[in-house]
Amino acid sequence: MIFTPLRIALLTVSDTRNADTDQSGKFLVAQITAAGHAMAEKKIILPDDIYQIRAQVSHWIADDKVQVVLISGGTGLTGRDGTPEAIKPLLDKEIEGFGELFRMLSFNEIKTSTIQSRALGGIANATFIFCIPGSPGACRTAWDGILKEQLDSRHKPCNFVELMPRLREI
Repeated sequence: MIFTPLRIALLTVSDTRNADTDQSGKFLVAQITAAGHAMAEKKIILPDDIYQIRAQVSHWIADDKVQVVLISGGTGLTGRDGTPEAIKPLLDKEIEGFGELFRMLSFNEIKTSTIQSRALGGIANATFIFCIPGSPGACRTAWDGILKEQLDSRHKPCNFVELMPRLREI
């Protein structure tokens, strides 16, 4: 089996973290590169502002060099949490199973508190987008439990990578 490295852009959404305190971003960068993928771009942290988030992600989905966008943070229930609202209007298709599986895996770790997660996955302009909670534990759950395998072209019986050539079909 041949491994296909992907170009992944990473965005952290937070009103309280900076480059030094963004443990989730550091974890995801380490996992992405350890898996053999390339960082298309690591965005400095954006505040919980749906228009800034939407503008940055729109830029990435318009860029053919970006194949996957990972967004950490802003998926909770507070008034400032707006990552899903920023991203949903951009999606051509939602991957409902991503959020469902994330919450199932998360339940094993944090029990019913997982109900507060609005993890989201989808496709926009043939770019995969995944919104995950901002805690390091949630990022580990999403990466180790879902994304590591689904972004690996060698994973069987199927994976997101093998779908990429067909995402623009009419």
